[in-house]
Parts: sequence; C-alpha cells; structure tokens
Amino acid sequence: MGLAADTVLAPDWPFDITELKAPDGSITAKFVSFGATLTELWVKDRDGNARDIVLGYDDNTKLLTDPDHPVFNPIVGRYANRIKNGTFSIPITKDPQPDGPNVFHIPTNDHDGQDTLHGGIYGWDRRNWTIVERNSTSVTYFHLDRADEGFPGYVEAHVTHTVENGGILHTSILAQPTEKTPIMLTQHIYWNLDAFQGADNVLNYKLHVDSSRVVAVDGDAIPTGEFIDVADTPWDFRETKAISWRWNETVGLCGGECSGYDHCWIYDNSEARKPGISVWSDLSGIRLDITTSNPAVQVYTAYWLNTPRKLVHGGPSLNYSKWSAVAIEQEGYIDAINTPEWGVDQIYYPGRDYTWESTYKFSIVN
Repeated sequence: MGLAADTVLAPDWPFDITELKAPDGSITAKFVSFGATLTELWVKDRDGNARDIVLGYDDNTKLLTDPDHPVFNPIVGRYANRIKNGTFSIPITKDPQPDGPNVFHIPTNDHDGQDTLHGGIYGWDRRNWTIVERNSTSVTYFHLDRADEGFPGYVEAHVTHTVENGGILHTSILAQPTEKTPIMLTQHIYWNLDAFQGADNVLNYKLHVDSSRVVAVDGDAIPTGEFIDVADTPWDFRETKAISWRWNETVGLCGGECSGYDHCWIYDNSEARKPGISVWSDLSGIRLDITTSNPAVQVYTAYWLNTPRKLVHGGPSLNYSKWSAVAIEQEGYIDAINTPEWGVDQIYYPGRDYTWESTYKFSIVN
C-alpha cells in the first residue's frame, strides 16, 4: 500500500478542495488534502434549506498558519488527545522511565509544556495527505508518517470519507505500522447545527451520551487512572438533556476558568450499530446521530475558541467564541499508554493494524 507512482498533485495541493455530494442531494461535504480535513458540511434544516454546520476558515491555508490552532475538523494522530509529559514507554508503564531504547519523547504543546496534545506540534492534522482514489461520493487520502514527532517506526495511513443518501457521512481509517507504536486517532469536528442562524451558542442543544463513566483527570487534563460515575453529576447525559442543564456546576471542570465540558466519556456498550451519542437543535431541527467503532468520545464545548468565522457564518467581523460549537471526537481511552491499570492495549505493530470508523447520520426533529 502507499502512494501511487502516477499520482498527480493539484496545483493548490495540499489545500485542494474535493467536493462530495450524495445522489439524493441530502448532504454535501468538502475536504482538503491537508490533514484530510472536512472544511464544509451542508445538510438541510427543517424547512429544507441547506446549512453549513461545521466550523472552519474561508482561507484553508490557515489550517497550517493560524497560531491558535483550534484543530478544525481534521484527522488527528498519531495519538489523539493528551500524552502525560509527552513521554511513554513500550511496554507501557505508569511512571516515567529513564531514557533508553524503549522510552519515547514527543514534543509538548499543551498546559505550558506539561503534556503533548493531538500528536505533537505537527501531528497528522498538520501534514500533507495525498488523494489516492476519488469519485463523486467518496475520497481516499494517504499519509506516510516517517517516525514524525519522535514516535517509533513508520505508519501508513489511509482515510476514506464517503457521503450517502439519507444524509450520511462515513469516515474510516486504516493505519499500518512498521514496528510497535501507540496509535489512537480521532476526527475532530466542531458542530454548530444552526450554522449561526438565530443562535450564537450551542447551550440549548439536546445531548444524549450512552455512558455512565467519564475519565477523571488532573489539572493538566491527564487521567488519574480513576473513573467518575456520572450519576447525580453534570456529566450525566444518559437521558437526553440540554447541554446547559447543570451549567453553573461546570465552572472549572474543563480546567482553570473554563466553564463547560472537555471530557472523555467511556461508552457503556458497543456503539457500532446504534448511536453512542446524539445531538440536535430544536431551532434548525437538525439532528446528528453518531455510530462508531470507538470505545470513548470526547465532548468539548469550545470554551477557548476565538477565531474569525467563515463568511457563511457571519464572519469575518464576528468570531467563533466560547460555547459557539460542540466538538465531538470519537476516540480510545485517553492516555491509556501511561495508564496500564486500565488494561487497554493501544500498541500496534506489523500484523496488528489499527482501524477507526464513524458514521454521522443527519435527520430532522419537529
């Protein structure tokens, strides 16, 4: 597998736009090769009007150059979310080990250098992917990670984005390593189901998460090894509730002055055939149900956003700001490579490939 010898790069690569349309007109998606990133997603609201419901830039080169780096809708890797101290060992250990051939250091870029976030300074979301196959409803991108950011070994990665009739977006990923390495990926999509028409935040959205546990974290958002029972806490979305249902109690939950959520929920069941998470807006009527192969989901209510909006969202004079979107990241157990007590194996190697897939189904609530 790999990049075809006769591949021809577009003149504007890696910011070349690929547009996919479902035959029934229910969904249109646009992607760029940089990060295999979703840049626009158009679905119809209750009145049949198409709305672009994902955040992003009018100038997609800002995916690389924006110093705030909000991570708008790419594939994130080689290891999503956080790595304590930017360090891990193979075999994994709880405590940092002396430097040696099986101890790895990844550049730190979060919490004043206390941890690595989303694969390092230049993770997969800030790499040039290449189209290897494309038609009117599907595109497949390829990336070769040459031991970047200090991870061991090479990884060949293919991601396929597909749109289908009935308002469906499907993303699947195959990652194949040359030696033992941690792999844990996500698709980091920020959703505003109103497309900033009639509301500027997501606090009234209804949310359902099939989870009775969230990962307990310290002040640097690193797992302690414990889980929190969501019963009688603001994290309990087992029964559908507004995101803001116990909002006053979320002050500080996502670190420092942050109000809202930036947490990893562990799914109670396999969510490959039924939605593990659902969210909808009563204003636009747009509902999103997500099925996934992943055991966990990060929900981030975007407290730290401060980025000019796309023109279609009222920008650039207005900014995407706190609570103006909800990022929903299908993922594995966060920093399991430094939490051996969980018994979660995220080390992959030749003969043990990594796979990831999620399906996003859009419908209308009345």
